[in-house]
Amino acid sequence: MYTIGALMCVNMNQDAAYHRLAYKIFAEFTGTIAVPAVLATLLGKWLDEKNSTEPRYIILLLIIAFISSAVVLTKKAKKYRDEYELIIKKDIDITL
Repeated sequence: MYTIGALMCVNMNQDAAYHRLAYKIFAEFTGTIAVPAVLATLLGKWLDEKNSTEPRYIILLLIIAFISSAVVLTKKAKKYRDEYELIIKKDIDITL
């Protein structure tokens, strides 16, 4: 049987696990969206200026960045869903 102090400590550790996962998801999702968009914008602008085709390349590259980000985000979301379910399972096992 757990003491009240031990249960509070376990609860704080579980809360920390949830927070760590949330921060990790936020950082990775932000980078997954922002980096391709910024690179596509810079490269598209440069290509459009070089070839005098404004805004053809920037639009094309932003569409490619959007699609690739969506694919990568879907894969990451599935991975993080599994991690979240693991944390919940551990949380349930500890409280029982």
